[in-house]
Amino acid sequence: SFQIGEDFQVQFIPSGHIIGSAYVQVKQGDTTILFTGDMGRPRDLVMREPALIQSTDYLVVESTYGDRLHEKDHPKERIKDIVNKTVHKGGSIIIPAFAVGRAQSLLYYLSLLKNEDAIPNIPIYLDSPMAINATDILCKHQDSHRLSGKECKDLCNVATYIRSVEESKALDTNVMPKIIISASGMATGGRILYHLKAYAPDHKSTILFAGYQAGGTRGDRIVKGEKEIKIHGQMIPVRANVEMISSASAHADYIEILEWLDHFEKPPKKVFVTHGEKTAATSMANKIEKELGWTCSVPHYLQNEDLK
Repeated sequence: SFQIGEDFQVQFIPSGHIIGSAYVQVKQGDTTILFTGDMGRPRDLVMREPALIQSTDYLVVESTYGDRLHEKDHPKERIKDIVNKTVHKGGSIIIPAFAVGRAQSLLYYLSLLKNEDAIPNIPIYLDSPMAINATDILCKHQDSHRLSGKECKDLCNVATYIRSVEESKALDTNVMPKIIISASGMATGGRILYHLKAYAPDHKSTILFAGYQAGGTRGDRIVKGEKEIKIHGQMIPVRANVEMISSASAHADYIEILEWLDHFEKPPKKVFVTHGEKTAATSMANKIEKELGWTCSVPHYLQNEDLK
């Protein structure tokens, strides 16, 4: 813990979402407030479980998946099926991925599948400078995750790193089956847009989403079945197969959040449910009130609250 000014004591506590992620606990006198930020999952294969908290006077908790549960299917098995079916048709797999966290998890699953000879020996490309840097960081901080040294090495070596724009463009002119992981995860920008322009019209290929898609984003519209998307001012037909794997998410779903809350030795005075679309946040607040009997609020923008 460390001091901010004379009044506030702050502590970062591992939240298990991505490498380096943390809850923030702020204490003033005898009063504490804990901000969860993004919460990880207790049984994730890469990240360690979120630290358990015994008590806080006030809690600000996320609700990204406050109104739904993750699929029970293992992400590795889903990826195996999708890759094999797509390659059998002669297509490529294009994966929009968050550069920090999701990209590394996908590389881990693919390295396991390659080691098991469970997927064809096609090239895998990581086309995101930020994701490349994050992958290097993951392997430098082994105490922050569950992977062994060998698993980290396999993860780092399973893909060819694409650094230059020229290398990135060349991926779209090569018609051989391949796997491309690129940012951004919701297809709102970044190099993934160029790959979508090249492969979305191809009925043999697959666009695989492995993370949360905020309402109205390009990724959300593709997942919901739009047959044309605008990229760089052009309308691009979507003929590729579209798949979504929610079980690969790094966010806790509502059951996992309730399990985490159940470890509190006493209820907070008040819980503020944030970081979710309105329906998800409201649903999470209702579940906490019903299951645990705690007082909850879904705050609005710039709301003031007096903490006593």
